[in-house]
Formats: sequence, C-alpha cells, structure tokens
Amino acid sequence: MGKNTGKWIGGILGWAIGGPIGALFGVGIGSMFDGSKSLFQTNTASSGARNSFMMSLLVLSAAVMKADQRVMRSELEFVKEFLRRNFGPAAVPEGLALLKDLLGKEIRVEEVSTQIALHMPVSQRLQLFHYLCGIAWSDGVMDSAELALLRQIALLMRLPAADVESILAMFQGGARETTSQQDLDQAYRILEIEPTASDEELKKAYRRMAMKYHPDKVATLGEDVRKGAEEKFKALSKAYELVKKSRGIQ
Repeated sequence: MGKNTGKWIGGILGWAIGGPIGALFGVGIGSMFDGSKSLFQTNTASSGARNSFMMSLLVLSAAVMKADQRVMRSELEFVKEFLRRNFGPAAVPEGLALLKDLLGKEIRVEEVSTQIALHMPVSQRLQLFHYLCGIAWSDGVMDSAELALLRQIALLMRLPAADVESILAMFQGGARETTSQQDLDQAYRILEIEPTASDEELKKAYRRMAMKYHPDKVATLGEDVRKGAEEKFKALSKAYELVKKSRGIQ
C-alpha cells in the first residue's frame, strides 16, 4: 500500500483511525480494504462515519464479551449473526477475525468510550449502546459484571441516564408475552415516564421517543446499521401498545 493511499484510507476511516480505537487495530488496518466484500467501505462520502461506528462497535463488543471473564458461544453467535444479516456472509470471516484479535488485547474502556463521546452523535451512541446490550443479553441473562460495564460505558459516552434505563428495559422484559405488572413497569421505563403519567403525557412521551429512536437518525451509517436501529424502534412501539392496552386506549 502506497503512502498516499494510506493517507486516503485514513481519511475515509474517519476519526476512529486515531486515538485509542485506531491503536487497537494497529498497522494491519490496511488489509481490510484488499477485497470488495470488506466490512469497511471506502466508496462513499459517508464512509468515514460508518467505518468509525463499526470500529467502535467491534472494540466495545470485545470489552463487553470479556466483562464476566468468559466469552460465551451465544455472544459469538450474536456478533456472527449481526455481521451476516447486515453485511452478508462474505463479511463474517473478516469481522470475526478482527474480533478475535481484539479479544486478546487490553481494551481501555475509559479512553475508548471518551473518544466515542467526543466524536459520535448521540443518536449513533444510543444505537451502539443498544447493540452492546444485545451482546450481554444474548444468553438470556445479563451478568452483574456485564451490567456494571454497560453502565460505565454509557456514563463515559455521556448518554442521558433516562435513555440508558430505557434501552436496558427493552431487553430485560423483551422475552415475555404476558402483561404482568413487571412487564408494565418495564414498558414505562422504556417510554421514560412514570405510571402516574396522564394519557396525554403518554402520547407525548411516545412521540418524543419515536423521534429520538427513529431508524432514520442513523441512516447515514448505511442500511445495515439502520436495520439494527429498527429493533430498538419496534421495542418502543411494543411498550407503547402494551401501556395503551392496559389503559384501554384505542
């Protein structure tokens, strides 16, 4: 790879090529662009933001997976399925190879999360946090060490506390189909309102959250990441419908 080409790729990668995130990937970053099926893109004006998002995602994925001192098969399958669904089968080997390399390195979560907070828009940070919660929840249990790390990451990425609790609630009650009091409590947490809120406040909260979590907020990162955002949006809609049903609202 020539000197000029390296500079061009560095610019396309965006802010994540420098600082603690870029250092974790090392000089081998250039090999990511040898094939047309690369996980990273270099052919659009928005590639820099998209690639920076994916680099951040892989680094923090490794951190969360190592939080409880063991890497679960379910966690690897979660990442594998995410790569396959959003980038195609050809991108899976590359993504898993990068992840395996990161799992063997020391990840300074404070430095990485601070870098993300300084450069990534809040809508993208929220989507990144949602994805990390999915890894921790992939085996159906969110370990205390994983939860503690997720809260630390959220704090360092400067995410609003209410949004953090909302996203966590999307996973902690997502597997049940009942309408128990616990389900309702979690639905209210997702909507960021109290059970004592009026019907009008409920509707306003949903409209506010729908605007915040709409998949179009991360559309510049590509259709693949936008699809991931749809899961969060569906969880919000499900919580709203559950609360409306409990109140007899049509």
